[in-house]
Amino acid sequence: MKLLQLIGQGMLLWIVYWLGNQITATTGLPIPGTVFGMVLLFLLLLSGIIKLRYIQDAADFLLKHMLFFFIPIAVGLMDWGAVFYEHGVVLAAALLAGAVLPFFAVGGLTQLLRKGDK
Repeated sequence: MKLLQLIGQGMLLWIVYWLGNQITATTGLPIPGTVFGMVLLFLLLLSGIIKLRYIQDAADFLLKHMLFFFIPIAVGLMDWGAVFYEHGVVLAAALLAGAVLPFFAVGGLTQLLRKGDK
């Protein structure tokens, strides 16, 4: 019974994923279908059309085993060693800027919004 519930919840998540890909294919926008799927899932949860309990077990299972989804990517990156060696400084700067700038932007925006509360 628990296995059937997990499969059903997984199918529901897959349908949302598929719909996200269909939105990308239909609109032709340069946004990945997975992004549309996540936004769609968020809106469905927010509106109450999909209750959290409808997907909770499958989502927990996927999050628990998320590391396995990164193994093929990590293995594929091994072929890019020359690129990392040649452009390592630029890539490191981009990663650092991509992590630090949003951190300070969100902090500054939060401080500005908190000033408006007082």
